[in-house]
Amino acid sequence: MAPYRHLEEYNIEITDEVKSFYGRILNEIGEDTEREGLVKTPERAAKALLFLTQGYRQDAVNILKGAMFKESYSEMVIIKDIELYSLCEHHMLPFFGKAHVAYIPDGHIVGLSKIPRVVDVFARRLQVQERLTDDILECINQTLKPKGVAVVIEASHMCMMMRGVQKQNSVTTTSGFRGQFEKIETRNEFLKLISSDLS
Repeated sequence: MAPYRHLEEYNIEITDEVKSFYGRILNEIGEDTEREGLVKTPERAAKALLFLTQGYRQDAVNILKGAMFKESYSEMVIIKDIELYSLCEHHMLPFFGKAHVAYIPDGHIVGLSKIPRVVDVFARRLQVQERLTDDILECINQTLKPKGVAVVIEASHMCMMMRGVQKQNSVTTTSGFRGQFEKIETRNEFLKLISSDLS
């Protein structure tokens, strides 16, 4: 056996139920679910949807609390360019992009990998970008209780690109600021740092 294996586990009963719905959808749009290319599509689609909505079964607060450490560091901590993938709740089409998150500690820091995990928890739900921004912001603010939190999300929405207005190059930016980041100088420092290449 390999020293490490990453396994995906699915509730069989729920997967089978969602699978049956996908089979019905394919039939309703005029497809033949018995043809070779589609025989396993309902099951694959069911597993994909359950994967993409796993955030409903995860607790972002517990993720943060599981890696909080007392520390006197009190300067800005930024995790930028966090990839995110979500589903628009209006059309269930993907939107994807990057999140930039910063906080100013007030006696506690958090393991750096936990911030992207919090982003994923809220992104893996049916969302609108505005609420996603606020969900991440408020979770960090209420759990870590820092001196300030900032979140900026830049994303492209397939519901705008594939249908409707069909604008291929539009990007939506949302932001939220609490505490010290409500001060213009702190906010500007954060915005300057996430837009610059420091490498």
